[in-house]
Amino acid sequence: MVAEANYGGRVTDPKDRRCIITILKDYYNAQLVNEPNYRLSGSSHYIMPNVEEIYKRDDFVNYIESNLPFEDKTEIFGMHDNAEVTSAINFTNEFLAAALTQQPRSIAATGGKTPDQILDETATSILNKLPAPFDTEAASRKHPLKKEKSMNTVLQQEILRFNKLLNLVRGHLKQLKQAIKGEVVMSPDLEIISAALFDNKIPELWSKRSYPSMKPLASYIVDFAARLKFIQDWIDNDCP
Repeated sequence: MVAEANYGGRVTDPKDRRCIITILKDYYNAQLVNEPNYRLSGSSHYIMPNVEEIYKRDDFVNYIESNLPFEDKTEIFGMHDNAEVTSAINFTNEFLAAALTQQPRSIAATGGKTPDQILDETATSILNKLPAPFDTEAASRKHPLKKEKSMNTVLQQEILRFNKLLNLVRGHLKQLKQAIKGEVVMSPDLEIISAALFDNKIPELWSKRSYPSMKPLASYIVDFAARLKFIQDWIDNDCP
């Protein structure tokens, strides 16, 4: 009743509803009533009290305060212990990210440079590290698609993917430099990118098109340039 009517009325995905029903079977069953000291999880953290010995409200309150953990364990939600580690990491990252946004960005705090000067230098530095887009037609002629050379297919696919990311990054950085000079309007997307560059973070607009990476921006650009060089060496010298 609880799974189908209460939660089921809000959860529309059949697999999610099946998951809820499976979880609630640990709490809605005959053993919960008939079996003394019924374990709600695999460990000894969550054990049902004996209702024959505890039947007053104060007794239940004392049992909860004395026996149940102060912080919920992941096992009570049917999750692995690593879920707690992941939650702590996510909380720490969000906390530090929020603290980073509160840092002063005045001239005095940045060695006499204005935020616009810092952003312009950062954009210029990144642009200098990135090569021009790959010549897809030349690569196709030198590495044509053949059955006996299956890696040529991989190469051409990688060229297309990295060209899209490279053009996106270069385009945003050039627009940002123009916006700093007042030649174009500072759009909301450029505002987000400028904030990420100032905080040494990968802009979300780049992450959506990029390969997975947890590096800060500076290390990410070095890694990105190294991947581009690897592909260019592949084009020039055949499969490494």
